[in-house]
Amino acid sequence: MSETVRAAARVAPIRRMLPALIAAGLVAAGPVRAADPIKIGVIAEAQSVAGASIPQAVQLAADEINAKGGIDGRQIQVVTYDDKSSASDAVRAFQRAVSEDKVNLVIASYISEVVLALMPWAARLKTPMITPGAASNEISVNVHKDYARNKYTFHGYLTSHALAQAVCDSAKEVLVGTLKAKTAAIMSEDAAWTRPLDAAYQECLPKSGLKVVEHVRFSPDTGDFTPIYNKIEAAKPDLIVTGIAHVGVQPTVQWQNQQVPIAMTGISGQATSSTFWANTNGGTQGVLFDSVALPGVALTEKTIPFSEAFTKRFGGAPSYAGFMAYDAVYYTAEAIKRAGSTEADKLVEALEKTDYVGTVGHLKFYGKDDPFTHSIQYGPGLMTSVLGQWQNGKQVAIWPAATANGTMILPPAVKAAVP
Repeated sequence: MSETVRAAARVAPIRRMLPALIAAGLVAAGPVRAADPIKIGVIAEAQSVAGASIPQAVQLAADEINAKGGIDGRQIQVVTYDDKSSASDAVRAFQRAVSEDKVNLVIASYISEVVLALMPWAARLKTPMITPGAASNEISVNVHKDYARNKYTFHGYLTSHALAQAVCDSAKEVLVGTLKAKTAAIMSEDAAWTRPLDAAYQECLPKSGLKVVEHVRFSPDTGDFTPIYNKIEAAKPDLIVTGIAHVGVQPTVQWQNQQVPIAMTGISGQATSSTFWANTNGGTQGVLFDSVALPGVALTEKTIPFSEAFTKRFGGAPSYAGFMAYDAVYYTAEAIKRAGSTEADKLVEALEKTDYVGTVGHLKFYGKDDPFTHSIQYGPGLMTSVLGQWQNGKQVAIWPAATANGTMILPPAVKAAVP
């Protein structure tokens, strides 16, 4: 018998057994395929000061996870969409992300109006969505009111109510205690997130020792803040407490140029970005602002490494939304591992069990029985905030004392007015 005939004789029984082996799953029916990627859609404001950090931070986290083997062997693929700060553009992007690009989860926006417009679509298309920067109470309140429908939305940031409490906590300890401030004027942009913020300010500022003597709400389209500052100065407050995110450059520059003799603190979303000094041509000198984290401030062992990696890659430190977006990718990765699936309902259930120490602190979501369902929990031992100040081109943390890397300074106009 020739060698060719003998080889054919050896192979023939194996060929006859192949169908049974394939059916039993012992032999692959075709070429081995790489596991399908896990797709994360990112809908953000790519051209805005605060929003630009969102897709950058998500991509950085995804690349880090992929370099370590991905999630159970599956790589993360990031698909980004620029909503141009438009709710209608964001809705179209969400529809495309789910229906055409087949994403498993969406991380979306720092603008509350955008996120509120996306919520019905997350429910309709049964796609988990996390916002890393929108604050309006209504996001998590809507989840609480109609959990069965809105459970797919996660408020991966602090509510307006929690943000106000953070401002009041820092004001009580630093500004009331150090500056001996006794009165405050609230100055907020007219937006969905600031209505509950201002209401919470009105409640917690007096409890912190600050009487509210003026309250101004202005259109985000305001071009001249001179009349607003004149009105505030007439009330003679010790502090201006802000609620601004869509705007920031113009009110800050005019506060400096007009030499307003009143310290400014509160929430200023754009002030959290490392580009804000250049954007205001140094007009932000001395401005105080609350943020979830700051470069160079070790809230956890992960804060500084992330900030440094982000700065090295993108040329500037992340905004507050960048910190939150980066953490969102990591706790989502953990949730997918727990669920063993990217199926929407299983992923929602796993996300609800989030217990993750990220760059901004210990992250957990409020449960369905809490009025702020699916919002990040605020308080000691969880996520709190940092009171920062712009000093000579740098963001310096001055509170809390355990993580502070500087002390407060007063701009000349404010210092001259302090008794």
